[in-house]
Amino acid sequence: MNSTIITLAVLVIVVLWMVGMYNRLVRLRNRFKNAFAQIDVQLKRRYDLIPNLVETAKGYMKHERETLDAVIKARNQAASAGKAAAANPGDPEAMRGLMGAEAALTGTMGRLFALAEAYPDLKANQNMMQVSEELTSTENKVAFSRQAYNDAVMTYNTACETFPSVLVAARFGFRQVSLFEVEEAAERAAPKVSFT
Repeated sequence: MNSTIITLAVLVIVVLWMVGMYNRLVRLRNRFKNAFAQIDVQLKRRYDLIPNLVETAKGYMKHERETLDAVIKARNQAASAGKAAAANPGDPEAMRGLMGAEAALTGTMGRLFALAEAYPDLKANQNMMQVSEELTSTENKVAFSRQAYNDAVMTYNTACETFPSVLVAARFGFRQVSLFEVEEAAERAAPKVSFT
């Protein structure tokens, strides 16, 4: 009788421990998903600003149609990749797709701003200055949101890998999540958008 009570008590403790670990992993997973949602908000804001920037530039850069079209195409691809990643921020393929699309968008935006330097009237345009300022602010918010996301992912991944929570993580399908990293050094810097 005494050994049955001890066995039952140990079993209850193990079950409570597993429930606690499971709940902790769920909280950490929800935290990184929320952090990605913050990135998504800023990226959508960025995507909404880009058409305004292109429309302003069109009036001045009539001979640069190819670059303007490339910016819009890259923006649309990044927005699509963002939707896929937002649907499941734990999916490594979706995150790689988003990182690649963001890299392409950053590259085309850089070309646009380099071309805009050759158009003094465009640089002095009030609307262009306002949009570029908003874009710079948004880029800073994206960078901050990426850092918060990566911090949340690091905490979650650490919990999934460390003993004893690795036992619960493996049993209930908690998997490693990819960080939101920029792969090339040139992409690590936000595009320069100063027209002053």
